[in-house]
Amino acid sequence: MDYGKLAELIFPNIKGTVAELEERFPERTLPEGAKVTRFAPSPTGYMHIGGLYAAMISRKIAKQSGGVFYLRIEDTDKKREVEDGVGEIIRSLKEFDLEFDEGPFAGGETIYAPYKQSERKEIYQICVKELMKKGLAYPCFCTAEELDEIRRKQEEAKEDLGYYGKYAVARNLTYEEIEEKIHAGMPYVVRLKSPGTAGAYVRYTDPIRGNIDMPENIMDVVLLKSDGIPTYHFAHAVDDHFMRTNLVIRGDEWLASYPLHKQLFELCGFELPEYVHISPIMKAEGNGKRKLSKRKDPEAAVGFYLEQGYPSESVLEYLMTIANSNYEEWHMANPDKTIDDFTLSLSKMPVSGALFDMVKLTDVSKEMVSTFTSEQCYEKILVWAEIYNKKLYEFASAKKDDFLKTIDLWKISGNKVRKDVAKWSDLTELFGYLYVPEEELALSYELDEKYTKEQLEEVIKAYQKDLFLDSDNWFGQMKLLGEQLGYCPNVKEYKKNPDGYKGSITDICTIVRVAVTGKKNSPDLFTIMNVIGKDRTEARLNRFLEEVR
Repeated sequence: MDYGKLAELIFPNIKGTVAELEERFPERTLPEGAKVTRFAPSPTGYMHIGGLYAAMISRKIAKQSGGVFYLRIEDTDKKREVEDGVGEIIRSLKEFDLEFDEGPFAGGETIYAPYKQSERKEIYQICVKELMKKGLAYPCFCTAEELDEIRRKQEEAKEDLGYYGKYAVARNLTYEEIEEKIHAGMPYVVRLKSPGTAGAYVRYTDPIRGNIDMPENIMDVVLLKSDGIPTYHFAHAVDDHFMRTNLVIRGDEWLASYPLHKQLFELCGFELPEYVHISPIMKAEGNGKRKLSKRKDPEAAVGFYLEQGYPSESVLEYLMTIANSNYEEWHMANPDKTIDDFTLSLSKMPVSGALFDMVKLTDVSKEMVSTFTSEQCYEKILVWAEIYNKKLYEFASAKKDDFLKTIDLWKISGNKVRKDVAKWSDLTELFGYLYVPEEELALSYELDEKYTKEQLEEVIKAYQKDLFLDSDNWFGQMKLLGEQLGYCPNVKEYKKNPDGYKGSITDICTIVRVAVTGKKNSPDLFTIMNVIGKDRTEARLNRFLEEVR
């Protein structure tokens, strides 16, 4: 068959050549050893935490090698694409400080654009036409019914399923038969004419998994669908080559596709990038574990962490502990450094599924928040609250000085840094008495049964006479008040003679604390009352009296 003539029949309007594409998308000028990596999601739904994990690793490897990290959008499946899916991807990754050097966004377009597969149709067709000229691709007019019949025969014969060998009937069509079908308007796809040999193997060396032997590809896979849009397998090979990608970080579900991808690169005359197959993020379930599910697990969505208010630094810090087994040890030895200073090693990545532990993430985040200054916390909370907690945002933006005081309350206790807050949504959960509007505040009083109704009323009424909100010696005034009511001002003295008093200064403070906050333990009570103000403090004391009567 005259393959050149066939290529012109199938692609009469495609005039460009692969050689021209090579000039249009030249090799990158980068330092030796620099890695060009990419994140290539489909805009078909929300961002998965596994995608964030892969993006973090890809970006880290590129940055630490002096390379390039770019975003490519694989949007050839228009039926599944969601509205503003691309924007959502870009915004989500920006929220986690995983910004790109290149991509389909303002300032990201370079000579390697376009970065959306839907805008690269001609590039794919030029490459397929070149393959057809070499006798490595052909049109296939098989209907769905005919493909089903092939599958039925293979199942009966207990043979491998697929379009190959004797089952690849369109391989044998003559030029005249093809021309007749084309002129008749019959729909067709373009398939690879695989030169693979049954029983042959290819060896693949994965930086994480080592040497793996896999059967060579023998399938005549579809390169272009009937609408001229490429399949993922072919599109990724063309894009990775002409965007000059030399390292691909992807999930281990793509490991089985390696022989096909290797074959596609070789047949196109492209240099094969290095592939790294990372393990999926898993969740404990019963005695085993399973993949985090978009359908079952809210924590599978990146949006969950944004909505909850986990700082981006905390999430990336935790993901890095999953990515490299030696990260935590390094971090302990270098407490003043960040993940940007750490050198990620592919050989130290987990081979089996990494377990995602929400408890550990929370602990990591508490540590991270404790390292922020109050001003840093304020700025981060303000950005979060503007989207997810409007009332908190109004308080923080209108009364910055008071809000900073509340941050100091839960961050610092004496000379020690507290580690109570892991995410910004904790603020209203742990410290509702500070952040929930008075009309919405519902306090559950944590009171010991040892206090009688008479005791509670006596202490609160005595305190109401003078709130001491402007006192430079609030605690001293509280001791004096307690002493007047028969409470020991010295805890050690009280322990020596408990029967001589109604209680100690601790009881006086606890009763007032519970009345104001609902809790037996809280940050500095005097500061709390000053932040919420005299009127709100008095209102809470009155409400407490009504509750205990």
